[in-house]
Amino acid sequence: MSVDISNSSIILPTWPAPENVKAFTSTRIGGISDEPYDSLNLGAHVGDDLEKVKQNRRLFAKVTSMPSSLRWLNQVHGIQVAELPSPYMGDLKADAVFSRTKEHVCAVMVADCLPLLMCNKRGNEVAACHAGWRGLCDGVIEQTIAKFSDPTELLVWLGPAIGAQKFEVGEEVKDAFLHKHNAAEKAFKSAEKDGKWLADLYLLARQRLAQCGVTQIYGGDYCTYTDEDRFFSYRREGVTGRMASVIWLEEAAL
Repeated sequence: MSVDISNSSIILPTWPAPENVKAFTSTRIGGISDEPYDSLNLGAHVGDDLEKVKQNRRLFAKVTSMPSSLRWLNQVHGIQVAELPSPYMGDLKADAVFSRTKEHVCAVMVADCLPLLMCNKRGNEVAACHAGWRGLCDGVIEQTIAKFSDPTELLVWLGPAIGAQKFEVGEEVKDAFLHKHNAAEKAFKSAEKDGKWLADLYLLARQRLAQCGVTQIYGGDYCTYTDEDRFFSYRREGVTGRMASVIWLEEAAL
């Protein structure tokens, strides 16, 4: 089988990260999985053929020149932050991952939830964060930022997530955010249905980042739900694949 995976199959964050910080996000393009996981599904927990998932992961690693140290997370919509390198074997139960160690890949998987990639200006600390509404509301962004030496020195890139016009939630979601932060009301618009609201994940994330002193925020202009050609979307399809956002510190060339 001929598989065409190239730089068009991935997204490179547009941000002024130090040269030694390497970051990428996959799309659904360029893999070998069949419908409804077509085609570059990187999630091993969604019902896809595991051998095809493994091959897709190898393809993604090859096109990004990724080190072999990648540790996948067992994401549970919580606020736990794992740190690499880790002595634990297998997938790490967490929704964010942080590292100061070169050549250790931080990665999160999404299909509508918001992936955040973070680094500091010195280029010696990086993190990847998975923020669904529960984790975002409960503080996964704050917990991730707390791992860094100086939040004011952070660069943050907001990757592909469901857009504000498509993320319909109930009254309880709005109430949960307002209970934590009154300004969150700006991120909710009426869906013109009883008790339903349209939530802006990107704005909610920007508000939390600003509260932590982060001023350099990039990205945040995608919609996984509407861009069917490029992205998986759980809200749109139910059974579907997963994309990955990865970041690591590259070892300096000799």
